[in-house]
Amino acid sequence: MCCVISALFFLGPRAGLFIWWLMNSARFNVVYDTLILPIIGMIFLPVTTLVYTYIFKPNIGSPAGLIGLDWLWIVIALMVDFSLYGGGAYSRKR
Repeated sequence: MCCVISALFFLGPRAGLFIWWLMNSARFNVVYDTLILPIIGMIFLPVTTLVYTYIFKPNIGSPAGLIGLDWLWIVIALMVDFSLYGGGAYSRKR
């Protein structure tokens, strides 16, 4: 887990996801049914994919997926992703 956090700070969320997948691919097998969804998420919404992978709760005595305030983290991650795209478009325009 420490390597994932370090990769996030130094290389960005895409590298963090890739290193996390290399280190703990079992987590990705639990969270996602196919490999297509995390790849698409890594390309278009990397922060949201990273947060979703981290906060997903497997089905162990409770409903699987996101519960309660987990949706708040997803909304915050979506806003970060959109702001990254918006900031890039704004700087290109200047």
